[in-house]
Amino acid sequence: MKRGFCIAVILIMVSALVGCTSQTTTSYSTTITTSNSTSMTTSAASSFSVPSSVSGLETLLESIYTKVNPSVVLINVDIPASGFTAASQALGSGFVWDTEGDIVTNNHVISGASSITVTFSDGTVVDASLVGADVDSDLAVIKVNPSGLNLQPVTLADSSKVQVGQLAIAIGNPYGLENTMTIGFVSAVGRLVPTSETGTGPTYIIPDIIQTDAAINPGNSGGVLLDDTGAVMGITQSNESESGSSSGIGFAIPSAIIKQVIPALITSGTYNHPYLGISIITIDPTMAGAMNLPSNQHGALVESVTSGSPAATAGIQAGTTDLNDNGEEVTVGGDLIIAYNGQTVSSADDLIADLANKGIVGQSVTLTILRSGKQIQVQVTPGIRPSS
Repeated sequence: MKRGFCIAVILIMVSALVGCTSQTTTSYSTTITTSNSTSMTTSAASSFSVPSSVSGLETLLESIYTKVNPSVVLINVDIPASGFTAASQALGSGFVWDTEGDIVTNNHVISGASSITVTFSDGTVVDASLVGADVDSDLAVIKVNPSGLNLQPVTLADSSKVQVGQLAIAIGNPYGLENTMTIGFVSAVGRLVPTSETGTGPTYIIPDIIQTDAAINPGNSGGVLLDDTGAVMGITQSNESESGSSSGIGFAIPSAIIKQVIPALITSGTYNHPYLGISIITIDPTMAGAMNLPSNQHGALVESVTSGSPAATAGIQAGTTDLNDNGEEVTVGGDLIIAYNGQTVSSADDLIADLANKGIVGQSVTLTILRSGKQIQVQVTPGIRPSS
C-alpha cells in the first residue's frame, strides 16, 4: 500500500480539508495550514497506580494530563508566498526537551517557515528559531529563550518495549484547539511510514512506527503519545484517512528514533542516517520459487544496488530477472539478506529497522546472505544517507 503525505488545509480555521489521494487510502500529516493574505530529561517517569475502576482510570488520566500538559506547546509558523502559492500559516504541536529552551516537533510542522512562535499551556507566547531539522525522520528542534519560562521537559519511554493493547494518550493541539488530550490504545507496532515520495514511490522510510486508535487530527503533529506513566512513547506524526480527520489509525515516531536524532540536531543541526544503497523487498513464495529456494524462505531480497554505494563497494549483488508477482513487477536473482550482525532478518522491514536502530555511519556490519543458494557473509560499512 502506498501512502501519500500532504498538509491538511483549513481556511480561517474552518476544517475544509484538502489532501492528496493514493491508490487506496491517504495518509495525512497532522499539521493545519491556514490561508494568510498578508537535553532530554533522564529522570524516571512518575509512577501511577493501575486503575481498578472507572474512577481510578479517570484519576490516572487527570494525573497524566496535569503532569505532561505544561510540556506540550502550540507551534504557529508563517510560510511566505512562493510562486503561485499564497502566504499561509501552519499550526502544529511540540514538546519541551530540556531546560535550555529546546523544543521538539515534526519537520513538516516548521518546514518553509519564515517565523515561528510558541504558545505554552499557560498562554505565554514567545518567538522561536530553528536549531536543526531532519526530513528523513520528520523531526526538528526549535529553540526559545528560556529566561523567565518554567520549562518542564518530558520523560521518554522505551519504545522497544511498547506492546499492542497498551494505553495510549495523545496531547496536542488538533485544529488549533490547545491542550487537547485524546485516549486509546496501541493498535499496532513496527509500521513503516514513508517520509518523502517520488513518482515511483517512497524514497526513505521511518521504521518501527507506533500505530494508535487515539484520535490524531490535523494540528496534533509534533505532539506526544504517552504511556500509562506519562512517558513519551512517540511523537504524533500523521494519520491514515481519506478525509484527513481521525479514522482511528494514527501514527507516532517512536522514542528510540527521537533519542537518536534529537541530540544530533541540537549539537550540529543535522543527523547522519546510516546508508547501504540497496533497494529491497520481502521475499515471498513466488519469488522464492523463481530462485529455486524453499517456498517458506524468509529474508530481504536485493532488487537493485546504487552505483558507488557502500553495498556496491562490498560486492552486494542486485537482481537480474524481472518477474510478475501477482500483478507487481519485481526483480529477482539478487542477494537474499537473512541476518544482520547475526540477528535474523525475516523481511525487508526487519532490515530497514535494524539499519535505522543499530547502524552507525563508518562502523562495519556483517550481512548474512544467500547467493545462488549458498550462504555467505559480507562486511558492509554504512555511509551517510544522501539527502532526500
